[in-house]
Amino acid sequence: MARPRSSRSKSPDDAASLARRAEVQDPETAADFLEGESDTTIVDVLQRVSPGVAQDILAELPEPRQSRMFQLAPEVVAEQWQTNAEYGEDSVGWLMEPPLAVFTPEMTVAETVERVRTLAKRALVTYGFVVDPGERLIGLVTMRDLLLSDRAQELGDVMLREPFALQAAEPAGTAMKEVLNRHFPVYPVVDAKSKLVGQVRGNALFQERVFELSAQAGTMVGVDEEERLATPLLRSLKFRHGWLQLNLLTAFLAAAVVGYFQGTIDRLVILAMFLPVLAGQSGNTGCQALAVTLRGMTLGELDAGKARILVAKEAFLGFLNGAIVGIVASVGMAVTALAQDNPHPWRLAGIVWVALTISCVVSGLAGALIPLALKRMGFDPATASSIFLTTMTDVCSMGLFLLLATLLIQ
Repeated sequence: MARPRSSRSKSPDDAASLARRAEVQDPETAADFLEGESDTTIVDVLQRVSPGVAQDILAELPEPRQSRMFQLAPEVVAEQWQTNAEYGEDSVGWLMEPPLAVFTPEMTVAETVERVRTLAKRALVTYGFVVDPGERLIGLVTMRDLLLSDRAQELGDVMLREPFALQAAEPAGTAMKEVLNRHFPVYPVVDAKSKLVGQVRGNALFQERVFELSAQAGTMVGVDEEERLATPLLRSLKFRHGWLQLNLLTAFLAAAVVGYFQGTIDRLVILAMFLPVLAGQSGNTGCQALAVTLRGMTLGELDAGKARILVAKEAFLGFLNGAIVGIVASVGMAVTALAQDNPHPWRLAGIVWVALTISCVVSGLAGALIPLALKRMGFDPATASSIFLTTMTDVCSMGLFLLLATLLIQ
């Protein structure tokens, strides 16, 4: 149940404190603790946080309150919020702020300077954007251009024509690759018709990318990408528990495989000692392949045709690593079997080598194929991929090991 809303706005210091708190919360939690504040305070807070965070919080507010936010916010800000909401959460458009310094090519340098002076009193102006009557971006003016140009010149004569711009609908990750070597403080954003729809600051783009990369390790094991250190206990439980239940079900599958060969284990107890060895080695091999694949997908290195090369490489690496590690593991099995006076030490050693080698090949393939398959199906490639990988490696490694032992040792 929402707390009663205060009728008064917070002081600037209080609003700044709320904004800092909202920045480190997941959107749902931030919306919950802002629910008890006045509408004017929330509008103030949303203008202080980064555009992406503001859009995330707005999306969590009840519809009636969203409407009040649009009514109370400055017109240009409200229009930008509504424009941003037309694009996906992972897009450049979600991160836009209003492009206040917008001019026409017929304006003189003197007129533009006076406009900039007025704008600079309430906003940071880095570049001026020049648009045609259809609001299409046709040029860009720097403060240096305005300082050094003749005051009577028109912007059309001094502007930089065909400036670099980002597409509002493109993913933020794709945009990050485009700006990697540019390092501009601000980027104009256009729609499919080259109409200027906003601007994105470089730090906002980098912040979004850093958050996405930092969330990747968590999503691999079922931690929701929205969870933060400050997320409340019960919400963290809600984010994580479902994946743990799924992990439990997949663990039952591995346990069922072992249970199927219970007779073999009862007859050759020594096998139980090496089950964790096979599961651990094949699991680590798969995680290595998974990490490299996700990194390649994040950095855009998997162009057409390269996915097949990646899969082949990871399978061959799995074979090499499995074969080499398998030699050490098979020696360990032989020594242990001899110490226990087992009548088949060398046969057991061979089984360990074959099982570990094949398991590492399968693990390498799985580590590369699972995120590729998730992406093709339209899911986040990192989403709980580690859980699916662990299940596959455990079932394969332990199942193959016990099957070989059942068939080759009577």
